[in-house]
Amino acid sequence: MARGFSLVEMLVVVAIVGLLIGLVGPAAMRQLQSSRSTTAAAQIHQIRAAIDIYTLDVGRYPNQTEGLNALVANPGGVRGWNGPYLRDGRLPEDPWGTPFAYSVQNGKIVIKSFGADGAPGGEGQDADITG
Repeated sequence: MARGFSLVEMLVVVAIVGLLIGLVGPAAMRQLQSSRSTTAAAQIHQIRAAIDIYTLDVGRYPNQTEGLNALVANPGGVRGWNGPYLRDGRLPEDPWGTPFAYSVQNGKIVIKSFGADGAPGGEGQDADITG
């Protein structure tokens, strides 16, 4: 004769699974957010390397107007441009699906991801990642 599970046995299993999800879920989410920040930093490093090659070819950094697009398409009239300088000939987006910000401040380039919220500033997963 086949015997099934009792309601009490099923409730115990559901409670154990619920506890496991409650304990493991937050740790998994923290790890996911940390990996996104690490990925954004790696992408910024890759873009910086492409800018260095662009600078060797052209003799200067892309200006504010040209922006990061100068790495994938000749901005026009730029002598020595030998791109595209990024794989697949397209600009990557940050792990949250937002384009990287590019600016030139006091002669130095700044490449930035604004984090999960896509806005300047923030803490935790919303913090800016700058390179």
